[in-house]
Amino acid sequence: MDSQDIRYRGGDDRDAATTAMAETERKNADDNKGKRDQKRAMAKRGLKSLTIAVAAPVVVTLFATYFLGTSDGYGNRARSSSWIPPLWLLHTTCLASSGLMGLAAWLVWVDGGFHKKPNALYLYLAQFMLCLVWDPVTFRLGSGIAGLAVWLGQSAALFGCYKAFNEISPVAGNLVKPCLAWAAFVAAVNVKLAVA
Repeated sequence: MDSQDIRYRGGDDRDAATTAMAETERKNADDNKGKRDQKRAMAKRGLKSLTIAVAAPVVVTLFATYFLGTSDGYGNRARSSSWIPPLWLLHTTCLASSGLMGLAAWLVWVDGGFHKKPNALYLYLAQFMLCLVWDPVTFRLGSGIAGLAVWLGQSAALFGCYKAFNEISPVAGNLVKPCLAWAAFVAAVNVKLAVA
């Protein structure tokens, strides 16, 4: 009978160990579920902020293009040269550039770059505002020389953005490079329009 008690007691120890392990696994599963829920919530917030950061500049640029848009003078001047793009392509590429800059600014913001280097934010806002002003000055008012001055200011702010963004996030700096190339092309178009 004593040997049966020993076996029985040993079984209790095994049952207690199994129960303790099951409780530990349950706690770990609950902790992992809580961590997963936190990660999902952070991902949703990140996706919302990314959407706003990209969509806001695109929508504002689209609004400015539509309501402050161009006159018919661009079409007449653009026909004089074969390398000047049609107006719809110029506006579409400006929208894409605004979206890329919004994405680059979001990457800098995520890394805390605007707190570390507030000049990056000021440069971003300056280039964005000058980009919005360029279209009405150049096309609505028909002043190619004033438009060129606005675009040169915008290009300088864009180059400053590139340098500041690249120090904070190299990926963000690389996203600004196509915008710089587009700015150089638009400056050439603006010179052609100012001379014409």
